[in-house]
Amino acid sequence: MKRILGLHETLELHELITFKSLCLTKSATMSGLAQDLDLQTILLDDAKNGHEHIQRLKDFLTYTGEQA
Repeated sequence: MKRILGLHETLELHELITFKSLCLTKSATMSGLAQDLDLQTILLDDAKNGHEHIQRLKDFLTYTGEQA
């Protein structure tokens, strides 16, 4: 059985991806400007996690619902 996202669900995913991309950009940029090592670590971890979250959200956009 194929599961296809509705238009509103697709738009919601696009909004989430846009928001997470903005957060990722800000964390990555600020990590280079932060002088405190603990803060740099937190920002770099957040950027790494944000990248993974974006990839998972993108998977929903390409998911067709077919099982192998």
